[in-house]
Amino acid sequence: MQEIYLTDREGISPSRTEQAIRQLIGQYPDLRNVLIIPPDYTRCYSYAGELTQILYRILSPHAAVHVMPALGTHMPMDAAERRSMFGDAIPDSAFLVHNWQADAIPIGTVPKAFTEEISGGLYGESIEAEVNWRLLEGRYDLILSVGQVVPHEVVGMANYSKNIFVGVGGRQMINKSHLLSAICGMERALGVVDTPARKVFDYAQEHFLSGLPLVYLQTVTTLSPQGTVSLKGLYIGPSRRPFELAAALSQELNIVHLEKYAKKVVAFLDPHELKTTWVGNKGIYRTRMAVADGGNLVILAPGVKAFGENPEMDGMIRRYGYKGREYILNLLRQGAFENRTMAAAHLIQGSSEGRFTVTYCTRPQLLSREEIQQAGYGWEDYGKAVSAYRPETLKDGWNTLENGEEIYFVRTPALGLWKVG
Repeated sequence: MQEIYLTDREGISPSRTEQAIRQLIGQYPDLRNVLIIPPDYTRCYSYAGELTQILYRILSPHAAVHVMPALGTHMPMDAAERRSMFGDAIPDSAFLVHNWQADAIPIGTVPKAFTEEISGGLYGESIEAEVNWRLLEGRYDLILSVGQVVPHEVVGMANYSKNIFVGVGGRQMINKSHLLSAICGMERALGVVDTPARKVFDYAQEHFLSGLPLVYLQTVTTLSPQGTVSLKGLYIGPSRRPFELAAALSQELNIVHLEKYAKKVVAFLDPHELKTTWVGNKGIYRTRMAVADGGNLVILAPGVKAFGENPEMDGMIRRYGYKGREYILNLLRQGAFENRTMAAAHLIQGSSEGRFTVTYCTRPQLLSREEIQQAGYGWEDYGKAVSAYRPETLKDGWNTLENGEEIYFVRTPALGLWKVG
């Protein structure tokens, strides 16, 4: 196909966006069965919901269209989240739910020699690539992977083939790619294109997906102070090039460079978007390189009501907690995370390693002081915290509070990366 690349730092208009989608679909005149794979509600600022609506409206009159959100290990979207992200025009019957524990089938293995090479000898296991069985057995004429490229804690820059191998992937790839990244070092990966995890996905893409009718739609977005999402880049095609172009623009627009470290960073977790520490810890990942040694990261988490997105991971987090890399690696060597190494990776990534403190501010009826402290974080009642840090009045960036304290505020941590230098 002829790939489509759009960049407009002022914002791509809805009409230009629809024109690009029609240009894409026009290159496939005989479609009968189409699968769209957008992100879930934790990527509600991706513009993927709007793109999915346009795709469905154009395709559904002459093709059977399924929409399967790339859940990974996240909880399924409920009806309200689907309506909020995808509108009312897509019927419930069009949606498929990916179950990472049951729906993924193996399609190949990334060899041990490759993972040893890309990790510099830090990780030496083969990695089984798995995808939802429908991609291979659903007889789709076209599979459209829709998603946002933004700095990411595991893969460096999110999306492209991660949307497939994690979003609609299975236990082994999710387990091992996440542990590989954690062992190699999250802070060396954040905001970087060619990370060890990305190289694993690239290998699997090249060797195991080449026969699929798979096209990527990659977005780059920003959020205005009024909360309006603006589409700055849209890159469409089956090759790696759309991802590379999107990553370059995202590195420009979604990485905030601070001139100095902040003694206190306050990050807000949208209660509709982020309901667990599993996804809410983006407030830690994306800001940790802006927090001073000995500083404090305050997470305002009014909607957080659990640790994991499913009972299995929730239980692992409650049992072991965010208590540091060496503690978790020692448990790993003892076999504590057998076939659940994604939990080990998550616990490593969610720890400050004692460099700064993390204070989670939750509603006690949703997640209590005792639960938060048992998991290794400090705690404060959300109601008390917002009397000191009022998110409705704070601006993104540096703020001076009434008591004279200087803080750095991040309203939407999932949309970027904040670092010094």
